[in-house]
Amino acid sequence: MSGQTPYTLRILRVDLDTGQVNEEIIDGETTETYVGGTGLATKYLWDEVPAGVEWFDPENRLTFFTGPLAGTRVSGSGTFSVTTKGACTGMCGTSQANGFLGAFLRFNGIDGVIVEGVAKKWTRLHIEDGTVKLVDAEHLLGKDTWETEDAVKAEIGGRCSVFSIGPGGERLVRFSSIVGDRGHVAAHNGVGAVMGSKKLKCISVTRGGQKPRVVDPVRLVAKAKELARVSKEVDPPFVKWGTNAGFAPLSAMGAVPIRNYQTNVFPEPNKYVPEYLRTHFKARPLACWACAIAHCHLMEVTEGPYAGFAGEEPEYEGMAGMGPLLGMTDPGASVMLCNLVDRLGFDVNESGYMVAWLMECYERGLVTKADLDGIELRWGDAEAAAALLRKIAFREGCGDLFAEGVKRSAERLGGEARDCAVYTLKGATPRGHDHRGHWQEFIDTCLSNTGTVESGGHLFTPPNLGLERPKDRFDPIAMSTQNANLNGGRNLEDSLGICRLCTPNLALTLDCLNAVTGWEWGVDDARHFGLRIVNLMRMFNFRHGLTKDMEAPSVRYASTPVDGPAAGIGIAAHWNVIRDTYYQLMGWDVATGRPLPDTLRRYGLEFTLNELEQ
Repeated sequence: MSGQTPYTLRILRVDLDTGQVNEEIIDGETTETYVGGTGLATKYLWDEVPAGVEWFDPENRLTFFTGPLAGTRVSGSGTFSVTTKGACTGMCGTSQANGFLGAFLRFNGIDGVIVEGVAKKWTRLHIEDGTVKLVDAEHLLGKDTWETEDAVKAEIGGRCSVFSIGPGGERLVRFSSIVGDRGHVAAHNGVGAVMGSKKLKCISVTRGGQKPRVVDPVRLVAKAKELARVSKEVDPPFVKWGTNAGFAPLSAMGAVPIRNYQTNVFPEPNKYVPEYLRTHFKARPLACWACAIAHCHLMEVTEGPYAGFAGEEPEYEGMAGMGPLLGMTDPGASVMLCNLVDRLGFDVNESGYMVAWLMECYERGLVTKADLDGIELRWGDAEAAAALLRKIAFREGCGDLFAEGVKRSAERLGGEARDCAVYTLKGATPRGHDHRGHWQEFIDTCLSNTGTVESGGHLFTPPNLGLERPKDRFDPIAMSTQNANLNGGRNLEDSLGICRLCTPNLALTLDCLNAVTGWEWGVDDARHFGLRIVNLMRMFNFRHGLTKDMEAPSVRYASTPVDGPAAGIGIAAHWNVIRDTYYQLMGWDVATGRPLPDTLRRYGLEFTLNELEQ
């Protein structure tokens, strides 16, 4: 809108070395170019983390950024994004978490926090009344994430959001996460390990009394209300049952991971669907900030050996990763393990693939009881899995090796043990799926910038973009083309400060963004932005060692299913064609995977060309 005050952002920079806090105002043009959240954080990462800086170095940046929709009338607007150079891949890492922290930052007049340096002793970063205070956290050392949250809330009093690392993050376990507001997790690419490397135990934010700026509040109220209604109508099973509603349809695709990808047949599928969990266990809603869907629940196990255990209801990926992937058939055991993983401060996906890999290695005699410090790691043994996870969290005995993640641990063991591990050659593991039955996410996981899925999401879907879905989900050309067509969607979602589960409609979400900022973005603007961030991340990754050969799956990850719905259909023979097709459609050099100069210019990334030419 002409003549309107530009939409700006307020960022606080915290130097843990000196304790100094500085304020930076992001001008309107830069805000519209990079939006906030993951988008703006990626620009900071590019500007301030040069080649040679390792993930654990003081010069690495750790950002907690919200977006323009955070803390507004839009449903699910308590979200924030953590962005850094990640510990698993050594390249760009960004992970979204929900709950309350994103909204509470905005209620303090803060759009993001940049953390740099290393504290002299363990520290809590506290935000109240719009300012930052660094508080001693030595007494929190050794506490898990739930214990840390309870202790900090007892110290502060009043309403606040607390996100912390557990013992895993303190000891720089590579797949550590940042956990807060009980079961909300920024998990991927070892963001918790980076936080631990800075001796930052937790970040706490009081609610605050400021209201985020909204250019057109009347329009926002109307569009936010409509978006909330559509969110509840688009997928009724999901709204009723949560993300675990995906268990049955994914199982029908052969996309639920079972026993480390050895099979696609699970003996107790009916006990893992949400209809069973919520009717046999006790469950009550625990919504994130201003969420109309309220799919998150607290849960108490009421049957089996873990009857009486109470914690968060796991999301689908948790139930899969701590259930079928480990040969578990008792859903109560899976609930217990998922909550243990959160408390230790781990990514549940990498945790699942780590334990499952070692269970197979133990079964086949590739590792022994002595190698596991006396743990008999058999399929379906929840107590053995828990014992191993605790050893990893404290880097005790064998846990010191396995704290390095699946790829590095497998490479250390070598041979048959290496070949039965599931990971990407960049250093991350997949999400909680058997991607051999879900090629869209398989391609995305191996070719994305962040070690997790990047294309699609809820905003960039074929219907939202006016595209047709591929008729054959195992067509290598069609699926690589779809991934290129949908790329950048999740980067857009993670830049807005809103939960992607609350944004199934692209047009309405853009209406809300425009009402808040005064912009007039359409679909083409959204796609252009998403691809700008994809290409900037990619240039950052080449700066930090990415090569074409790294964009590939491990031997087991690319294996052909022997049974189930995808039996006999393998991706390995098509991988080079898939990758080259994707590169070409993205405007990248097919020989190297680097963005071509014309592609970088198209997205306003001319400033990266000097490094491209070196």
